[in-house]
Amino acid sequence: MSASGLKNIKLAALNGSERTIVKVGDRRVGEGLTVIAGPCSVESEEQLLETAQKVKAAGADLLRGGVFKPRTSPYSFQGLGLKGLKLLRKARDETGLPVVTEVLDPRDVGWVSEYADVLQVGARNSQNFPLLKELGKTDKPVLLKRGMYSTIEEWLNSAEYILSGGNPNVILCERGIRTFETYTRNTLDLSAIPSLKELTHLPVISDPSHGTGKASLIEPMSMASVACGADGLILEVHRNPSEALSDKEQALTPEQFSELMRKLRPLEKFLGGLR
Repeated sequence: MSASGLKNIKLAALNGSERTIVKVGDRRVGEGLTVIAGPCSVESEEQLLETAQKVKAAGADLLRGGVFKPRTSPYSFQGLGLKGLKLLRKARDETGLPVVTEVLDPRDVGWVSEYADVLQVGARNSQNFPLLKELGKTDKPVLLKRGMYSTIEEWLNSAEYILSGGNPNVILCERGIRTFETYTRNTLDLSAIPSLKELTHLPVISDPSHGTGKASLIEPMSMASVACGADGLILEVHRNPSEALSDKEQALTPEQFSELMRKLRPLEKFLGGLR
């Protein structure tokens, strides 16, 4: 890391010391493989509850669901807002799964925290420094996605904004970067996972859904992420992807997710025995 880069020792590699564990409900992110699953967008009560119940049955640890959706087009579905947050709370109450959802605006951090267990910073907001500073004032776990154009150093400096504000509960998420390749939505940078394990003590998870943009590629990239040392995965699951209001091409069906989980847990156990 260059001299102009990270200066705060909170992000320095710990040279064999204990790594940071982020507690989310009964789950300890950074110990074992944490799987976060659910729809890209909360669309209705029926859709969310059905999906939540199915991912829970398949072995998911946390439930994801977007209620504020920053979309490329202003005419695309933008999310249900407060109504969606209330539905996420209901899903958590019914399934026991802690909730992960994105926050877009520094002014919303306080009240979104009343509904969410983990606050997500999306790729487009990874350098929204007023938002990062506000998140640093909370004690809520923050899932910080890599910006689509961010270097690892820039990404870690974004994490520093949260850490330096007093919030140690940061989870890093590799979600793919923008390259010249057009076959996939983004290029999932798997080398970032072991690189981050060298550079920082924070938990690192992978997002093969956004990293590829193709449902057919999620299984192999999920398995590869775990092999690279990822502490978790965040995956999009929809009861009927063809009808999804956002990201339909990269959503798994509940059945596909269940099949993937049947492969991931044995892989996790096998690799754990090698490390």
